[in-house]
Amino acid sequence: MTIALGVLVSGSGSNLQAILDRVREGSLDADIRVVIANRADALGLARARKARISAASVLHTDFPQREDFDRELVRLLREAGVEWVALAGFMRILTPEFLTPYAGRVLNIHPALLPACPGLHAQRQQAEHGVRLAGCTVHFVDEQMDHGPIVIQAAVPAFADDDEASLGARILDMEHRIYPQALQWIAQGRVRVQERQVVVAGGARVFSGQFWTNPPLEHPFNG
Repeated sequence: MTIALGVLVSGSGSNLQAILDRVREGSLDADIRVVIANRADALGLARARKARISAASVLHTDFPQREDFDRELVRLLREAGVEWVALAGFMRILTPEFLTPYAGRVLNIHPALLPACPGLHAQRQQAEHGVRLAGCTVHFVDEQMDHGPIVIQAAVPAFADDDEASLGARILDMEHRIYPQALQWIAQGRVRVQERQVVVAGGARVFSGQFWTNPPLEHPFNG
């Protein structure tokens, strides 16, 4: 099955690029219908246009209420035929005006092992706290920030001389692997949510090598 996907961005869109690359190479069964940014200068828009994908900027500052902004997002997504939404560095908290029509069909990538270090500057939080393992999380989005059921997490080592930038780069490499993997599981119809637990049909229980993800990455996402 190919999922009709909309991607929301606020900045550079590197996770968007990872998704685009996997679609292009044929390892992710997604049809990206539209990319929307809440900033006109978001590099993610340029990435979308380069890939010949519809791109639009909708400035949240143009709307008096969060709900008005979210309704406009929903209108554009529905107009494009979007069924699933991927937040890729989208720096806005979504309201029920968005989450109700797309209930259970919105994913987010967060650069920490949730529920640890939610919110902004998660890489800095981990480096400053002196964690031994840092990482990233793909999760379903609900009305609480960085809270919804977890699809997949990846752990990376954190070192004493790490700062936000060095640790963030290590985390970002894994973000680019686990986000397309999660979307592919959804495209394959293998993801089921049971309250807070996400079950991936056919997911193995093995240690996957130099880094650790749960569920394990599958080829080609593990290379």
